[in-house]
Amino acid sequence: MAGAGEADGEGEGEGASPRARLMQEVAEEMDGIEADFGDDFEIGRVITIVEVKRGDDMSLRVRAGQYPWVSMGMLYAALEILKLQMTGGPDKG
Repeated sequence: MAGAGEADGEGEGEGASPRARLMQEVAEEMDGIEADFGDDFEIGRVITIVEVKRGDDMSLRVRAGQYPWVSMGMLYAALEILKLQMTGGPDKG
């Protein structure tokens, strides 16, 4: 959930607890949603993808609380939106 212009989050939140870092990311995303959509919206389905680093190991933790085919469709749509953003296309996210 990195904001616009954030490449990979390297070096951010060093010294902060993992819980605080994740809560900050979610709060920033919520702020962005409220800025884009005002007060008249509801949150639908959510997928979280978190990079978890431990020493030299790195894992991705994915949580999607819906049917797998719904999750795959959302991930596919997210991929297409990111492609458009990277090529300077319409901002749909």
